[in-house]
Amino acid sequence: MSLKWYILTRILLAIPMFFILLLLIFVVLRILPGDPVLSMLGGKAPMSVIEAKRHELGYDRPLLNQFGDYLLGVLKGDLGRSALTKRPIADEIADKLPATIELTIFGFIIALVIGIFWGAEATKRHGGILDVTGRVYAIFIYSIPVFWLGMLFQWLFGVKLKWLPIAGRISPLIKPEKITGMYIFDALFTWNLPALKDASLHIILPSVALGLIISSVFLRMVRGNMVLMLSQDFVKAARARGIKENSVIYRHALKNAFVPIMTVMGLQFAALMAGAVLTETTFSWPGIGSYLIEKIRYRDFPAIQGTIAVYAIIVVAISIIVDIMNALVDPRVRY
Repeated sequence: MSLKWYILTRILLAIPMFFILLLLIFVVLRILPGDPVLSMLGGKAPMSVIEAKRHELGYDRPLLNQFGDYLLGVLKGDLGRSALTKRPIADEIADKLPATIELTIFGFIIALVIGIFWGAEATKRHGGILDVTGRVYAIFIYSIPVFWLGMLFQWLFGVKLKWLPIAGRISPLIKPEKITGMYIFDALFTWNLPALKDASLHIILPSVALGLIISSVFLRMVRGNMVLMLSQDFVKAARARGIKENSVIYRHALKNAFVPIMTVMGLQFAALMAGAVLTETTFSWPGIGSYLIEKIRYRDFPAIQGTIAVYAIIVVAISIIVDIMNALVDPRVRY
């Protein structure tokens, strides 16, 4: 199969998957106990007001009609309006999403640096102290809930040592000019050094907490695949030709071990975005995770549906990109 057909097939397969997910979100929200109108108005509102609000939001219409309208809106790129704020959901998500993407990018970089280099070095010193500590670290760090690790960092580095801020994206009165919505990149683009320094200090604790958890997955994947690669004939041949050990490890073994790792990297990037929900809540990070928690609390159905739909689009897009990269690195996966 050619690369063009492979990409087209992957996109076509992703479309029904996305609409099935939309249906599941819609149905699950409707069958869960609790009334969204009562959550918004409180239990003491008169019945006439409750019924008027239910009619205004369209919740008294047949479910099939509600889903049909929602689906039509999604196809037109309209996620609807928040039942709580009346603002377009797309605008609200556009305000929040850059914060989550920024946090996820830095968390992902930390996870990659620790996971790949520690995993490769542990394989190089197989059975040594670095290898043993790496295995213990991977099990230990993965077993820690990300919110608990975040709270520990806040107590240690924020409260006791007073080195780093414990909440928010940036200090009051310091804000770079908006270009992407990601403060560090915006501060770089506009060369706003005070904002760059302040935003960088604010992102350290949440991104490290998020990245450390995922680094354990990369570390174990890299180590496992590298151990397998180092036993292959091409590695033995490289060593027999007198190629330096670092070159054998990083240019030959790691490169060939990267195909399964790349797949996991894509999935873990999506997992980081999901994990950011807890991290954002812990660090009062005003991203899409905190937004989703707030909307779930008030049962704002359109906003919840819209947010999860955006999550789904991002995950599907990442999956397709990872599949394309895999197909480029190893053409055998196309067949």
